Amino acid sequence: MGRKQEAVVHALLDREGRTYAAEAGIRLRDTPAPLYQLLVLSHLLSARIRADIAVAAARALFAAGLRDPRSMARADWQQRVDALGEGGYRRYDERTATQLGDEAELLLRDFKGDLRRLREAGDPGEGLRRFPGIGPAGADIFLREVQGVWPDVAPHLDGKALSGAERLGLPTAPGALARLVAPEDLPRLAAGLVRVSLDKKAADKVLAAAG
Repeated sequence: MGRKQEAVVHALLDREGRTYAAEAGIRLRDTPAPLYQLLVLSHLLSARIRADIAVAAARALFAAGLRDPRSMARADWQQRVDALGEGGYRRYDERTATQLGDEAELLLRDFKGDLRRLREAGDPGEGLRRFPGIGPAGADIFLREVQGVWPDVAPHLDGKALSGAERLGLPTAPGALARLVAPEDLPRLAAGLVRVSLDKKAADKVLAAAG
């Protein structure tokens, strides 16, 4: 890694390298509850809505006690709508409340509430897309964030992350890009790249900080 790339990566991690899971208060580990919370967050982030609103909605759901699939499935539709509204997630709240209930029921029925079983069953990306409301974008979000605890899916740097890399003058091949950081920092790198892909001002500030 050249000095310029090293400086850019350091500035990116320093300024924008907070994972979306961390923002939502999820202490991500390879255990059922945090993995489920990441699924919920990925679902919310994949809608055409600002990321900060999706994160706030996830926090509101978790604060309402809907932190595992059993609690989500047992909650009634209005409880889910109210929690989403509390987080400002109003544009899609009714449809999303239904999908979150269906998603939890599917996870309980087919995987006993444990996403590790989905990982063991085959391609995680394909498995994730079985859940209502989780399309390719939602699956990518989940895999970008989970690769720190599911190293077998790494490096997962999708088109949005690679667009951010291009904007910063970093390699756009996933393998070369992943080699710029330690494996445990891949989720932070991916999150930072996504942020600069969505916000040119953020990218400019990273480049200015890199010198």
